[in-house]
Amino acid sequence: MDIVAITAKVFKSNGLVFAFMLIGIITLITYKLSALTKGKIHGSAIAIFAGLVLAYIGGITTGGSKGLASIPMFAGVGMMGGGMFRDFAIVSTAFGADLREIKKCGMVGVVSLLMGVLSSFVVGCVMAYFMGYPDVVSMVTVGAGVCTFVVGPVTGAALGASSDVIAISIAAGVVKSVAVMILTPFVKNIVGLNNPQAAMIYGGLMGTSSGVAAGLAAVDAKLVPYGAMTATFYTGTGCLLCPSILYLATKAIMGA
Repeated sequence: MDIVAITAKVFKSNGLVFAFMLIGIITLITYKLSALTKGKIHGSAIAIFAGLVLAYIGGITTGGSKGLASIPMFAGVGMMGGGMFRDFAIVSTAFGADLREIKKCGMVGVVSLLMGVLSSFVVGCVMAYFMGYPDVVSMVTVGAGVCTFVVGPVTGAALGASSDVIAISIAAGVVKSVAVMILTPFVKNIVGLNNPQAAMIYGGLMGTSSGVAAGLAAVDAKLVPYGAMTATFYTGTGCLLCPSILYLATKAIMGA
């Protein structure tokens, strides 16, 4: 057995460990590339784009539906990207937040959270309608996807949306996440992202945990826990409201 076969066998037998190593290498490379832009484009944004490209290549190569994880040697990537590790990563970003600073935000933070969910949802519903998906379930699913790429599939599964609509909702959420990552450093002075309260309001309005965390990291790493805190609540709020109250409201408006 040659060295390539032995290496492949070891990677298959230790899929999760190999996945951590692979993601670590990709992260290292993307952050080096980010340094070339002087931090204007965050490493996380480049990493997500690289992940999408690799997922596309993996899906095309194998004809599978799990992207890169469809290749046996990279099966651990699918486990690493599953719900358990994802939720752990999202929650962990909020550690380090000062409770006193959170209290200072008060009702403004709650209002920003609700406004963020509602505005993203409406934009997504309008997009779905003009994309040729005028039925309520599809509109609500895509609207939820614009909130975040987690809320979209959760809502779609709850309402019985088709797989292509759920895929569109995820794509919409990913585009939003990457856009927030890239644009946050450019708008920091316009929106006054220089204190924990502003970061919490920004996280409540934007909502995408990965986008907000990466964007704020490019502005000031100390602001990340505060933006991630409200962004995490945003995801939970979206998962509660989109398949229930917002679905019923959309159904009533559309007369369905």
